Amino acid sequence: MTSERETKYVIAVDHGTSAMKVALADTCGEILGFEFEETPIYLYDGGGAEQDPDEWWSAFITSTKRLLSRNIVPIEEIVAICVSSQWSGTVAVDESGYHLHNAIIWMDSRGEPYIREINEGIINISGYGILNIARWLRSTGGLPAKAGKDPTAHILFLKNELPEVYESTYKFLEPKDYMNLQLTGKFAASYDSIMLHWVTDIRDINNVHYNNGLIKKMGIDAEKLPPLMSSIDILGPIKPEIAQELGIREDTQVVVGSPDLQSAIIGSGAVRDFEGHIYIGTSSWTTCHVPFKKTDISHNMAAVPSSIPGKYFVANEQESAGACLTFLRDNVFYSDDDSRKGNPEVYQEFDEIVKESPPGSNGLIFTPWLYGERTPIEDHTIRGGLHNMSLTVKRGNMIRAVFEGVAFNTRWLFELVERFIKRKMNPVNMIGGGARSDIWCQIFADVLNRTIRQVKDPIMANARGAAFIAASSLGFCTFDDIPNLIQFSNIFEPNPDNRVLYDSLFKEFLNIYKNNKSMHKRLNQ
Repeated sequence: MTSERETKYVIAVDHGTSAMKVALADTCGEILGFEFEETPIYLYDGGGAEQDPDEWWSAFITSTKRLLSRNIVPIEEIVAICVSSQWSGTVAVDESGYHLHNAIIWMDSRGEPYIREINEGIINISGYGILNIARWLRSTGGLPAKAGKDPTAHILFLKNELPEVYESTYKFLEPKDYMNLQLTGKFAASYDSIMLHWVTDIRDINNVHYNNGLIKKMGIDAEKLPPLMSSIDILGPIKPEIAQELGIREDTQVVVGSPDLQSAIIGSGAVRDFEGHIYIGTSSWTTCHVPFKKTDISHNMAAVPSSIPGKYFVANEQESAGACLTFLRDNVFYSDDDSRKGNPEVYQEFDEIVKESPPGSNGLIFTPWLYGERTPIEDHTIRGGLHNMSLTVKRGNMIRAVFEGVAFNTRWLFELVERFIKRKMNPVNMIGGGARSDIWCQIFADVLNRTIRQVKDPIMANARGAAFIAASSLGFCTFDDIPNLIQFSNIFEPNPDNRVLYDSLFKEFLNIYKNNKSMHKRLNQ
């Protein structure tokens, strides 16, 4: 540690898609306790995916009150709140901070036709006009997603289909920035949270700013976008009425914070350049920090601003990971037993059932594209499935195939990330709910042929990252201290006996996509 200051405590918020998790952490990143409340997702025909911001706020207040009532730490020693939140969502708010529409979240693709008009030109490559490619890459390092799942597409959807909402909007905010607004009354975005709007100039990592030309190109009113700050900036003290409701000090500072991906990188301990980590939650990603700006257009990846000042990281996301197990639980194995739905012990049962199946699931292959895919291919029409089914397939084969299918999908991305950074990532830190499963960690080690380090309390990585951001902001630690503060529960080495088998099945996994993408496009336009 570089600071001699006495350890204090942080309310670290992990605002995920499926739940609002609120943790208490010390300024060394140790999680002392947490509470959570589930937050429902509302899906609509045509690719709609929304959440109610009132339900977010209610979940935050309920979880925080319940956590603080446990008297884990002296309330007067809590010095900050920092929010890590789901990314690539849009909340339209008026000047008073009231939301004018449900939050449009990262899964929503209804803006696809409108962003397509922006992307296309006279001469196109993969759906992008040549001049547009040059313009965006030069400034932002990336391109607006063709699937229409980025915030700009959400905004264009509102502008074109709900113009009264668009016109009444004072600011469009990411979920994290909406939560900060409710906490402080201040409108702001961080350099990393605004990134997926594709309207900032990130060429100088120490001077990220809006590009007015790109904002105009997008057809968005510039004044409807929030001012920009660093993730480690202090937004201000909490509103007195919120402090009073929670029972904390009115001088508790709210740190700007980061989206989930950036915060999780920090919480994984992989803060040095080229140190890899994998997150397996509802969705998944594979990333590391890098010292350069770079873009891989064909695989929808780019190096973009990190929450650590002066650093980039490789941004990517795969749509469905842990969500596949949830789907299996609720629609196949326990579809007629509501008491088992939402029960985390079911996943422990899955771990045991998987042991009934040999590696390779007797040739059964699962493709996890239950809501399309974002990387390494951007295709909102592809769908998942169990392939090579027969009457001899057992339940253990099905569950193991899901575990392996998510790992195959990760390998598809992992190999391209290594190509992007021009080096091997080994070992790899693993976080998220999926990392709680020892057998899944071993499957990842075998499929990737890499050492997997299971971070202690892997579901707390986002909250831990938020705590580290707050601690760094207030001078209790530096980002260089973090690797020495991270603990690992287990280390999983690849089993060489499974190498040939998994290499063979991975090739077939890729063939399933290649051979079926045209059919999926016809079925799911």
